Amino acid sequence: MLKAKILFVGPCESGKTVLANFLTESSNITEYNPTQGVRILEFENPNVTSNDKGTGCEFELWDCGGNAKFESCWPALMKDAHGVVIVFNADIPSHLKEIETWYSCFVQQQFLQDSQCLLIAHHKPGSGGDMGSLSLSPPLNKLKLVHSNLEDEPEEIRMEFMKYLKNIISSMSESRDREEMSIIT
Repeated sequence: MLKAKILFVGPCESGKTVLANFLTESSNITEYNPTQGVRILEFENPNVTSNDKGTGCEFELWDCGGNAKFESCWPALMKDAHGVVIVFNADIPSHLKEIETWYSCFVQQQFLQDSQCLLIAHHKPGSGGDMGSLSLSPPLNKLKLVHSNLEDEPEEIRMEFMKYLKNIISSMSESRDREEMSIIT
């Protein structure tokens, strides 16, 4: 059974923990409490399988604190990550600039492919945020961008996240198959 490590990163107060809990069907947190360092959520998903083998996959979702004081921990968090989800609050203008740093550190410097990264523009309840297009600077404008609003369209973000997980598992399976073939030949 494949096991994938997915990092949830982004600025403080962007909604990472709320989304992580929702997507892994963990507890509901109603009040804001900044994540200290990292919180690891383990879950299985029988709907995400590797190739045609039909076995479900295990996931570790690492909900990383957004405070810069944890920057010294980032190398340990990044080790062996298969994917990065950058969450930001689309209603806070400074977050658009901050996500460039998150992308640089967690995707580019780790030599991950853009397909291993997902951008989530999270709209907090009652924000009435514009779900339209955001003007993202290169290279962020090449990434898959999903808007999330857990009040209005919760299942839409769940479906997009499932597609993302399937892509990650597919990539891991292909990599494993290539490695096995190189050993055989």
